[in-house]
Amino acid sequence: MREKELRRSMSVFPIGTVMKLTDLSARQIRYYEEQDLIHPERSEGNRRMYSLNDIDVLLEIKDYLSDGLNMAGIKRVYEMKLEEKNQVKESGKPLTDADVRKILYDEIISQGGLAQQNPFQSNTPRL
Repeated sequence: MREKELRRSMSVFPIGTVMKLTDLSARQIRYYEEQDLIHPERSEGNRRMYSLNDIDVLLEIKDYLSDGLNMAGIKRVYEMKLEEKNQVKESGKPLTDADVRKILYDEIISQGGLAQQNPFQSNTPRL
């Protein structure tokens, strides 16, 4: 692990600081932990300690909610991200940005029940 990623994954922020940085309540933060979306470490005194990566996830969750995605959809997005990481490890070939966009777009559309034309597919008519 590179030093930058190691530092981003260090759990050093107490919940009060995370609340200020994310503008979320303690209850909301604990709820996202219960939903298995973040995984704070515990200090010797059993206090939750958050990393910069945890804060990034909390801010992403806020963005997804403001975009109208529900909790089930958000959980599915993170499941897909995990699946993609596993596929990359297994195949050895990383996904391109276009691949990731297409996968996420397809999943969000299917979760929302929307039937729009995917902008990442060609516009050739089907016969």
